[in-house]
Amino acid sequence: MFPGMIDGTLLIAFIVAATILTVTPGVDTAMVLRAATVEGRRPAVMASAGITLGCLIWGGAVSIGLGAMLKASELGYTIVKFAGAAYLLWLGAKLLLRPRAGLTFAPGDQPGRKGRDAFWRGLLTNLLNPKIGVFYITFLPQFVPAGASVAAYSFFLAALHVLLTLLWFALLIAATVPLGRFLRQPKAVRGLDRLTGGVFVLFGLKLATSSAR
Repeated sequence: MFPGMIDGTLLIAFIVAATILTVTPGVDTAMVLRAATVEGRRPAVMASAGITLGCLIWGGAVSIGLGAMLKASELGYTIVKFAGAAYLLWLGAKLLLRPRAGLTFAPGDQPGRKGRDAFWRGLLTNLLNPKIGVFYITFLPQFVPAGASVAAYSFFLAALHVLLTLLWFALLIAATVPLGRFLRQPKAVRGLDRLTGGVFVLFGLKLATSSAR
């Protein structure tokens, strides 16, 4: 893809740094864990797909300069930031105030729909988080070799980060699904809903009080 321009040392450094950042617990990890333990494998996979698609879209946006615009434009950053924070707070408040008493499939609440809902939750959570764009615009250029196209190589690194994230989510899902029978018990469902809701609220507040720099 970039003949003669890939710096092995820089690439390894990026993979190590991106891996550490990927496995650090955050809102994405909480979302996939909850989907895997409470709803099952398919919703967890769909949530993972939505989250990573959101990252990939941000990576593409950064490669064409949107990330730089958000970093430079206080108004643009603020609008997207508060939209993302409001969405996380809404998700968290729902889980805290109205945790489910158990897992029952009511009419119109079939596994296929759960998968679609999980996908859109993951996608919107990341698309409405401008910190991802700012993170990419500040983090990725450090690993672009001299002489390479900053835009193209940054997108390549963003895609590599997405691949690492998918691998991490696959490990989470594989390790968590066997616990699903136990965690589908009413007390476990309520507890995990409240725990995840608290995580979402904390990250929403953190995002709302964050700055572009």
